[in-house]
Amino acid sequence: MSDFAKNDRNRVRRGHKRAVYDEETVYRILDSHFLCHVAFEMDGQPHILPTSYWREDNRLYWHGSSASRMIKHLSSGAPASVCVTQLDGLVLARSAFNTSANYRSVVCFGVPELVTDDAEFDRQMRLFFDQIAPARWGQLRPMTAQERKATGLLVMEIEDASAKVRDGGPGDGEEADWPIWAGHVDIRTVTGAAHVAPEGEKAPLNHKVLPAYHWAR
Repeated sequence: MSDFAKNDRNRVRRGHKRAVYDEETVYRILDSHFLCHVAFEMDGQPHILPTSYWREDNRLYWHGSSASRMIKHLSSGAPASVCVTQLDGLVLARSAFNTSANYRSVVCFGVPELVTDDAEFDRQMRLFFDQIAPARWGQLRPMTAQERKATGLLVMEIEDASAKVRDGGPGDGEEADWPIWAGHVDIRTVTGAAHVAPEGEKAPLNHKVLPAYHWAR
């Protein structure tokens, strides 16, 4: 894998020592979650919206209502940026100034397009479900033509990207002898118990949930 070229759009200026531009790190962070925030400008107003996403090669995919402003606007050739962040810990320093957090984050830039081919639409939706719940797609009630029409699927080639990573403890300096506990506390995303729908259990849960993200119970 290679690096994303640094330019005025993706260059990390604050905390640049924590910046990473190689594709392997960017992809690994992107593949660690399925929730992102999509930012774009419309009529001079900035917008940022949370949504689920997935990656295939150097492309990001996300979907929403075909009638939504985001889908309509971004399928018209407007640029977007996509941010993914994983919170890994709280850094408790001996001063408020040095108190921080451990995290992994990525910001990607590109121009989304609408996926219009039905076969590719179905393939991508299956790919997404295989990541969050392997083997579930084949058990679901088949998607209707109206549901497909009501769903807009966007794909964005990642033109530029940069990652920013912080780990470890606090960087206390002169106050290192101040009499207060200092260090970092891990924060992890975990999967919890499965709760049956109100109408009852019609069949057993016979597939894994979220195994691709390596979240432990």
